[in-house]
Amino acid sequence: MLYLVPTPIGNLKDITFRAVEVLQSVELILAEDTRVTKKLLTHYNIHTALQSFHIHNEHALVERIAKKLLEGVDIALVSDAGTPGISDPGYLLVKACHHQHLKITALPGPTAFVPALVASGLPSDRFHFEGFLPKKKGRQTRLKFLKDYPYTIILYESPFRIIKTLEQLAEVMPHREICIARELSKLHEEIITTTFTELLDGHIQKITLKGEFVLIVGPN
Repeated sequence: MLYLVPTPIGNLKDITFRAVEVLQSVELILAEDTRVTKKLLTHYNIHTALQSFHIHNEHALVERIAKKLLEGVDIALVSDAGTPGISDPGYLLVKACHHQHLKITALPGPTAFVPALVASGLPSDRFHFEGFLPKKKGRQTRLKFLKDYPYTIILYESPFRIIKTLEQLAEVMPHREICIARELSKLHEEIITTTFTELLDGHIQKITLKGEFVLIVGPN
């Protein structure tokens, strides 16, 4: 069995009892960054073997891991934070498991955009999850698509590109509302809903450039 196990996006208490049980019972945990996952495992006194599985090695490891599963090894896949496969590695392995008719189960749990969306005060009945914009190639194409999308839009962004992304979004959709959420579930959690006009009038300089960001752009 391959278990897809969501992990806390900040507060270590945001993990289900079932997730802890699975991480204790499997023979191997595939981790995006073993150093990050080790902290979680230590907190819950879990001693399961760890193996690195990230964007730079997943292509090379997929078939090897599928073989282990075929041999009867129970494996859990985790990302650094949140649900595997959502802007994190996981898709290729799950696809390979389906081709091999292997058993897969996905546990419910933390995903950063859900608390940001429901706390934003912006419409959540219809939305488009964009994730991270391309850094260079294809970025303008995606911005053009988002400009014409009529409903709520969800993006992820790092503190290193957040200002640039906000400025570009404001340029193509200046009349929309924007919610900026960062450090979700952590001590310095911040959720601000404003307009792009107000943001560019001075608020953008007040943004603390720390932590991963979720941006919720209101409908057109």
